[in-house]
Amino acid sequence: MPDFLLFALVGGLGVAMIAGPLGAFVVWRRMAYFGDTLAHSALLGVAMGVLFDLNVNLAVVSCCLLLALILVSLQRQHLVATDTLLGIMAHSSLSLGLVAIALLDDVRVDLMDYLFGDLLAISPTDLYWIYGGGCIVLLLIWRLWNSLLAITINEELAQVEGVPVARVRLTLMLLIGVVIAIAMKVVGILLITSLLIIPAASARRLANSPEQMAIIASLLGMIAVMLGLYASYQFDTPAGPSVVVAALIQFLLLYSLPFRRTV
Repeated sequence: MPDFLLFALVGGLGVAMIAGPLGAFVVWRRMAYFGDTLAHSALLGVAMGVLFDLNVNLAVVSCCLLLALILVSLQRQHLVATDTLLGIMAHSSLSLGLVAIALLDDVRVDLMDYLFGDLLAISPTDLYWIYGGGCIVLLLIWRLWNSLLAITINEELAQVEGVPVARVRLTLMLLIGVVIAIAMKVVGILLITSLLIIPAASARRLANSPEQMAIIASLLGMIAVMLGLYASYQFDTPAGPSVVVAALIQFLLLYSLPFRRTV
């Protein structure tokens, strides 16, 4: 196997493994639009990293986390409806990123790689980011699993039971921001949320418990990565979109079967 294909496979499998449990919470809490908003802010992080000569991965993570904090702060003030706020922030951050990149006269940035991913260009350094960040994310999910489930089922009841709802909710949003930042290389800014949502939605068709759904979502995401990479290598199609198409085919096949959803 060529090195570039091996790096792509290992990186894609790592991102799919991390995205599974978080994708389950995105589906349960109906946070798809929130994920899109954070994903769009990643391009602004790319521009800031290039402009200030910073590590692009670190700049993207910082930008996603900053936007997550801003969103949480604005949601608490109830100035506008949440969906309106997310729409404003999503398109504004994407537009700011595009404008900032256009103003970088001495630097050429391949927007297609950032918008739709460049899975076949993953480097060993990217793998360190994916697996280093992924281990931290999975560890925090494992530690906070019961609290995350509690606020997902009923925030008021969780508050009565002593769960720090605001802190756990903020942590979940920050974790989503981290995963979006490290997944940008795999499927791109415009398709990141699909890697969170589609495997989790497919897993919902098979799982009998929240834990099963999280695990199955990771497995389905990993299968989609392998199928997408194979299709990309065989038919010379874009790797990131091919992974998303593979995940979509899984979703359609599973929802065409007579299973009953239980979670």
